[in-house]
Amino acid sequence: MSKTKNTYLLFLPAALLLANLTYAQPKIDAKIDSKQIIIGDQARLFIEAKPDKNERLIWAVIPDTFDNLEVVEKGKIDTLNENGIVSYKQRLLITGWDSGMYRIPPLEFTSVPKSGAPYKVATDSFNILVQTVPVDTAQPFKPITDILQVKTTWRDYIWYIIGGLIAIGLVVFVIYYFRKNKKEVAPAYKPKAPVETPFQKALRMLEELDKKQLWQTDHVKQYYTELTDILRVYIEERFRTPAMELTSDELLLIVSRHREMARYKEGLATVLHTADMAKFAKAQPLPQEHINVFDETKQFVQKTKPVEQPTNEQA
Repeated sequence: MSKTKNTYLLFLPAALLLANLTYAQPKIDAKIDSKQIIIGDQARLFIEAKPDKNERLIWAVIPDTFDNLEVVEKGKIDTLNENGIVSYKQRLLITGWDSGMYRIPPLEFTSVPKSGAPYKVATDSFNILVQTVPVDTAQPFKPITDILQVKTTWRDYIWYIIGGLIAIGLVVFVIYYFRKNKKEVAPAYKPKAPVETPFQKALRMLEELDKKQLWQTDHVKQYYTELTDILRVYIEERFRTPAMELTSDELLLIVSRHREMARYKEGLATVLHTADMAKFAKAQPLPQEHINVFDETKQFVQKTKPVEQPTNEQA
């Protein structure tokens, strides 16, 4: 009895640790509404992810084709919050253009703990049978009917003729009226628009980008392209530092050596690396990440606004 008790106490911490690790993993589910379709028909694949609150989930890279199956539509990633539990959902429309049995492979998600190495979590795989449209060979073939010509007369176009005459009459009247009442008008004085500072320009362009709602309408790559262009143009104009033609790592190296920008290196690294993943690795950042990189860029612009020096009149 004592030996059994000692064995139980020895393995109890390991069992609790294993249970804790199992619980901490994110829950990734995938369901398909149909495993058998006709050529050109569509099956719906539903993905739901519930990440652990202490880990950051990187969404799976979804290709355009699966084993001769085509992804017709990639729905946006919706965020749901039920009783404090956050989950993400996405719907895919999949079709096939050749008959046969095809396989949708597991979709791999990456979970990044606050401490420790990232690890993969995959969904189930699915087989889809694509069939041709059944043909009743017992029925005779029907011949193709020729195009029937419909006889028309000028009366069929009477309203077009009347409308054309009225339009011509209106054009002639407008031309005659304006030529008769034409007056010499002195050119109006237009004051020069004030020159926009790099700070004002960057904030204006960020506001315009926010109103476009690009990532909300699945234009993720365009969203990050415009966001990083605004950031790079601001750095060039504000700090007189080349930025447009540099890679993200080259730009971050310059930032780390710059007296004013060095303190913002960590935030700028988050913006640039997230944008690179979305533009070049076809990753799909979560909705909160879209918001975070936008806020990080805006805060960088606001915190680096030049301090206006008082003039002699103001002193």
